[in-house]
Amino acid sequence: MAPVKLLGLPMSTCTARVLACLHEKGIDFELVPVNLPAGEHKQPPFLSKNPFGQIPALDDGDLTLFESRAITKYLATKRNDVGPDLLRLGDAKEAAFVNVWLEVEAHQYSPPISALVYQRVVLPVFGGTPDEKVIEANAEKLGKILDVYEERLSKSKYLAGDFYSLADLHHLPYTYYLTKTPEAKLIYSRPHVKAWWEDISSRPAFKKVAEGMVLGNA
Repeated sequence: MAPVKLLGLPMSTCTARVLACLHEKGIDFELVPVNLPAGEHKQPPFLSKNPFGQIPALDDGDLTLFESRAITKYLATKRNDVGPDLLRLGDAKEAAFVNVWLEVEAHQYSPPISALVYQRVVLPVFGGTPDEKVIEANAEKLGKILDVYEERLSKSKYLAGDFYSLADLHHLPYTYYLTKTPEAKLIYSRPHVKAWWEDISSRPAFKKVAEGMVLGNA
């Protein structure tokens, strides 16, 4: 089976999300770097793979996909025969909980945490000054969401149940960068969230990904 090609950069949160899935499933892949400073992602060859001009994109034979969350679901479904069952496809109830928490990550968790990472990590790299009002507002939003997580994780080891799933994996990249900022206290001040984070971030698959996530190049 020919390796899939992932077009992106390892320090990109969305690329890292897919990389974590590839490593968890043990899928052969080739990472094809995209030269963002040169605007390669806005040129026709890349736009033919992702018309929105954002990384990553995935080539699997004659199939091309974009949107990192869709890519991970594709990989987890196609290669359910190897590695952990990240979507719990054999159990409808467990699969339903995975899907619930996938939605929570995308629509509740991601907006405030991505705003925080942008302010704390991305802006300074390009000479920008973080907006403390934006940081304060999003830290408050994320804190309220993490209160829900704390309650949930007091009842199960992982978000969808007592099993690691794609719902947990999707949280890895942005949370990793957040823990390198002053807002890390949002994670570490909640004992069940802290235990969950230390568990999922210590998995061998993500440790490989984290090696390429150089702070300041999110």
